[in-house]
Amino acid sequence: MTSPQDPIAAVPKSPPAKWSMAIIGAGPAGLALALQAATALPQTHITVFDARPADKDISQDPRTLALSLGSVQELQRMGLWSTVEADQQVAPIRAVHVSQQQPTVLWPGQDQPQVVISAAEQGQPQLGAVASYGTLVAPMQTAWVQATERDPQRLQMRFGTPVKGLKPLPNGGVEVDAEIAEPFDLVVVAEGGVFAGQPSLQWPQGLSRDYEQTAWVGQVLLTDADEDGVAYERFTPSGPAALLPLTRGSVVPGGPVGRRAALVWCVQREDDPVRELNEAQRLVVLNSIFHPRVGVIEQLSPLKAFPLGLNAHRRLVSEGSVVRIGNAAQTLHPVAGQGFNLSLRDVRELVNALRSASVGDQVDVATALRRFERRRQPDRWALIAGTDVLARSFTWPAPILATARGLALGAMQALGPVKRKLARTMMFGLR
Repeated sequence: MTSPQDPIAAVPKSPPAKWSMAIIGAGPAGLALALQAATALPQTHITVFDARPADKDISQDPRTLALSLGSVQELQRMGLWSTVEADQQVAPIRAVHVSQQQPTVLWPGQDQPQVVISAAEQGQPQLGAVASYGTLVAPMQTAWVQATERDPQRLQMRFGTPVKGLKPLPNGGVEVDAEIAEPFDLVVVAEGGVFAGQPSLQWPQGLSRDYEQTAWVGQVLLTDADEDGVAYERFTPSGPAALLPLTRGSVVPGGPVGRRAALVWCVQREDDPVRELNEAQRLVVLNSIFHPRVGVIEQLSPLKAFPLGLNAHRRLVSEGSVVRIGNAAQTLHPVAGQGFNLSLRDVRELVNALRSASVGDQVDVATALRRFERRRQPDRWALIAGTDVLARSFTWPAPILATARGLALGAMQALGPVKRKLARTMMFGLR
């Protein structure tokens, strides 16, 4: 028996669909869109394409996703959050601590400037949460597959079917080339990947910038110096470094169990202080980087390296009836940890725009996409600009910039309204 919060129970069985939507990519953005659209747009035939085979187990994918409170609430509305939490691999973020390694020479206080944002001072149970990619996407995929089994005439999942091309049709709509050519009234590209795997963009199509930085990603084991649920951001001369809280466990097979955090360690590519170091040396460097409040980093997992850069399409809508969301629209530097949250806001606004443009059994796609793009651009470009300036500031040689960053942190902590605005933007985006 399904509960009222079951995402499958919310998907209505409908008469034959009157218009069609193709979603390319069965990652978190694509699946979230499919599930929301299936419920909100019962007149829509929805097909999800993904290149991965149906039997591939994604539940163990360890990649870390930072979820804002708004994203958690969105998953609750979809009836998925209880299933995600049931895996017991979700860690709440109850506070965020931001500081800088370099001293702020003009700072008048004894302690160096820092910003601390807590859920308690915002009147919220948490600021967000941290979950692995597999913990989040596996139940979303299960929910969508079950929905297609319940209503196979309207909802379809095409595993193992990469999309080779898109072709605008003369009378509107788009032809999707995926083994066979099929026409759709709307195509949503939700398969973005990472910066290194994307083609470079040129103006006016979009903005592309190689930050010439590398993100070293892994997990660390910490002493219990601070309370659980704190995310740390540390600005260093080489770039930002972050620790995101995880559930208690080990960071290497058979290793000790304790307080864990996901590590994102960004450094300059041409002066990489990480690549040639062994694990013991990396531990020494990490313990010299982070704020003392973090405690001692006792153990480090093997690290993976990812090139960092920015790819952002100027427009979200192209070729009439093709729209991009999530990483397919913008791939950001991880300094703010907002990529997935931006994706879910894209999804919600697109569904709302399509529903508002529904007339009987049809949807005025052109009107819906104009509204979607108009409403999404301020939020996405504010985040793109903010992360871009911050990421590039670590390559600027002037020593005064470190002092300017430090003074800005101190001012933000002291100015309550400014800090509250930052906290609201982190939790819910630009409103």
